[in-house]
Amino acid sequence: MNMRKHAYHPYGGRRRPLWMKLLLAAAALGVLAFAILEAIVLLGGRTSLAEGAGAPEVMVIFGCKVEPDGPSILLRDRLDTALDYLEEHPDMTVVVSGGKGDDEHQSEAQAMFDYLTEHGVNPEQIIREDQSRNTWQNINNTLALFRSGEIEEGAGKVLLVSSDFHLTRIRMLWERAAGGTHTLSTLAAPVSHFPSRVQMFFREPFALVKSFLFDR
Repeated sequence: MNMRKHAYHPYGGRRRPLWMKLLLAAAALGVLAFAILEAIVLLGGRTSLAEGAGAPEVMVIFGCKVEPDGPSILLRDRLDTALDYLEEHPDMTVVVSGGKGDDEHQSEAQAMFDYLTEHGVNPEQIIREDQSRNTWQNINNTLALFRSGEIEEGAGKVLLVSSDFHLTRIRMLWERAAGGTHTLSTLAAPVSHFPSRVQMFFREPFALVKSFLFDR
């Protein structure tokens, strides 16, 4: 009796349908895009200080949530980082930028002003910008202070202070709004609240894309 030889099939399962292959490819591209954006956020989230003639003259501190008992942990991280720098550069003009959210009892700018003055900063060197509700407004309302003369004309050497994850987006938007006319330095505040760091790890790449496309 003739025995039929069986061919060797290294993969005997059913082939994936086209829709599944496309779905897997889209998922892989999404993961790759997220990884690239996260790398951009992390690379930009570092302290970078211009020196010599470009050394900063004006410090801008970006606001964050205010709790009933004062600045949130994230905001205190930013303020304490600013205070450390001001110990060695006490004569800088300081702009505190942030309005009052619906769930806040006072503006972020006022909370920052109170915290800084309680820690020894001269109130006369602090300018409050208390109308903004997001990063794009922070930047444009602060630039309006330059244009109005409330900040000394020609003081275009600016130190941007915020949480490390936030700085890439701030720098991108500031350069867009100011047209590249300022010399920018950055001061990265650590994020001491671990749950917030995890949350921002996932949130900030999407915020960066949103700002790149729509904040104009």
